[in-house]
Amino acid sequence: MDPLVEPGPALSAVELARYSRHLTLPGVGPLGQQRLANARVLVVGAGGLGSPALLYLAAAGVGTIGVLDADVVDASNLQRQVIHGRSDLGRPKVDSATDRIAEINPHVKVITHRVHLDSSNAIRILRGYDLVLDGTDNFPTRYLVSDAGELLGLPVVWGSIFRFDGQVSVFWAGHGPTYRDLFPAPPPPGSVPSCAEGGVFGVVCAAIGAMMGTEAIKLICGLGDPLLGRLLVFDALAMSWREIRVRADPDRPAATELIDYEAFCGMPAAEASSAAVSGEVDVHTLQAMLIARDRGEIDFVLVDVREEYERAIAVIPGAVHVPLADLLADLSDGSAAELPDAAGAGRLPAGRRVVLHCKSGARSAKALAALHAAGRLDAVHVTGGVLAWSREIDPRVPSY
Repeated sequence: MDPLVEPGPALSAVELARYSRHLTLPGVGPLGQQRLANARVLVVGAGGLGSPALLYLAAAGVGTIGVLDADVVDASNLQRQVIHGRSDLGRPKVDSATDRIAEINPHVKVITHRVHLDSSNAIRILRGYDLVLDGTDNFPTRYLVSDAGELLGLPVVWGSIFRFDGQVSVFWAGHGPTYRDLFPAPPPPGSVPSCAEGGVFGVVCAAIGAMMGTEAIKLICGLGDPLLGRLLVFDALAMSWREIRVRADPDRPAATELIDYEAFCGMPAAEASSAAVSGEVDVHTLQAMLIARDRGEIDFVLVDVREEYERAIAVIPGAVHVPLADLLADLSDGSAAELPDAAGAGRLPAGRRVVLHCKSGARSAKALAALHAAGRLDAVHVTGGVLAWSREIDPRVPSY
């Protein structure tokens, strides 16, 4: 394809020395390096995927890099988000990333966006860039970035990771498919665990993030064959890549406006979503319920469906432990009316109300759906789980 970016001014002697390994490459050379210096790239998410992409884009000499992330650095990030370090704990990720980029390459201008990307600000933010890298971990933002890119005519380099697997592609309306062509509809809420719930093999982020950076540089310089219409799927355990062809759907309506993406991704009806809608409480309600239970005013059992190692990190006081797999196995055996107690010494009476919680709400929603299907219609689950409890009720409870 033609280069995405026009070349900027001639390189200085310092820049010629810095980028000498690029300058000898066929297809890059001084002109390609001037294109990189003149490029404006937005990286949405300074996390697992954004970290390696940002590091290599900066090292490659991309002239202007936008970093968009509203979060702060947490200890659990350090296992894979290599742009941050221990000294950055509690700092905004955009600030930490900016410092690291400056250390790598002082010729790079960094623009920080410490905001949640939504329909009210996406067009304004994306409009100032030549292309976008989407390293986010949630479906509403992925659809939002794709639609905003389509409205602005921008290519979107997209990556995704889950456990030991990763995916990467390039979406560009008018030149190939978009994210909506690959995923016409979002999955049912709760059906796909988040990275926090499902886990991430940290080094997979390096592989996928590096591929995203590679595609961005190729597009800027007009090198090789971009991943338009192709989805690469990486399996770290098998150490294999496979390619899936993706075609633009000619019948898909073009994006004409940005919508409420949270609502859009909550539309599909599924057991988990319907159960959550009819049986959820927030952490403030749970706090009031626990106080009332201590006073003897109400009775219920709070069931933590996380794994044992998670309870060693953080707990909501007053919960018994029944891992999700054990709970589902109990229900499949027809034990809907009774659940094992924390010590395994007896059974919880059928008449006792069950309140479920996990780390963020995904696993407890799945458990809730199973309980409702088994006839325990008075069961509820706690939206936000331990993370919300730590954030809104008791900051002494670690967030992980």
